[in-house]
Amino acid sequence: MNWYLENGKESDIVISSSINLSRNIKGYPFSNKCNEKQKEEILLKIEELVPSLGYGLELFKLSNLDDISKQALVEKNIISTEFANEQSKYKAIIINKEENICIEINGEDHLLLKIFSEGFAVDSLLNLAIEIDKKIEKNLQYAYSNKYGYLTACPTNVGTGMHISTKVHLPALKITGNINKILRIIANFGMTLTGEYGEGYKSQGDIYQISNNQTLGTSEEEIARNIISITDKVISGEREARTYLGKNKIEFENEIYRNFGLLKYSKILTLDECIYLLSSVKLGTDMGVIKEVDDLKVKKLYLYTKPANLQKYFGEEIGLKEQNIKRCEIISNILEGK
Repeated sequence: MNWYLENGKESDIVISSSINLSRNIKGYPFSNKCNEKQKEEILLKIEELVPSLGYGLELFKLSNLDDISKQALVEKNIISTEFANEQSKYKAIIINKEENICIEINGEDHLLLKIFSEGFAVDSLLNLAIEIDKKIEKNLQYAYSNKYGYLTACPTNVGTGMHISTKVHLPALKITGNINKILRIIANFGMTLTGEYGEGYKSQGDIYQISNNQTLGTSEEEIARNIISITDKVISGEREARTYLGKNKIEFENEIYRNFGLLKYSKILTLDECIYLLSSVKLGTDMGVIKEVDDLKVKKLYLYTKPANLQKYFGEEIGLKEQNIKRCEIISNILEGK
């Protein structure tokens, strides 16, 4: 199974971990200043490296992917919306079948190396990211300053060029009204709490992303330590809130099963309605209230009820109104183990 359908450490709260490394090739202007010829040269240089990288990586030009396939990758958080939407025949991704490694080419930077894992796995991801980064750097000379570190198109990425994120599910903190307290703690650590798809996106289904602000004047290891430390605090806060909710057992279980019933028996569900109900069902499953659903089913429900992956599931283009009906069909299939 792909990583996003598997369970990892602290998966009841930490849905996934990821590391992004922004890199540029020495001797070329940043992507927004590159002409088409330079972008082509950059793509060819990187394409030559793919066989030597290993990990089952393959290169795909973005122009050869249909819109649904690109959007399906966006929904999995593997590529960004901005990268998927920008048109250029020299944009590409290098990706493996497991989809836990993806390199965006000719996006905001010449390369954006992205590593993913289920659950809370920052340390192991850091080792893998550094390993792949060194393999690339052996063959390509990065734009680097002895004073500032890696040079990037966005000034806030200069230095390590590294952003580490943990995606967390915090419904109990939201229900108990303690989410703002967590926001203050995260801000004091120099971190940000954003929506599932990053800065500028609202949280949906009580899913948030914790990530570092600082990339300059710090090390990769220090960034990782800080992310681990703050995520541990968030996990503790969410667990305390869940314990509190569990004390009002009848009311809590009644709300969970009401939402489970709506999810299971509805014939029409919008995406927003589905995401709201899934957050409640995941909480109920993780707390042992709902016995009929396991973690794998919850993960499949989250994935295949999103518009592009819903269409991938049925293997056809489906309009928005019809998606609201088909979404319920997928839910029924998954819950029945089909």
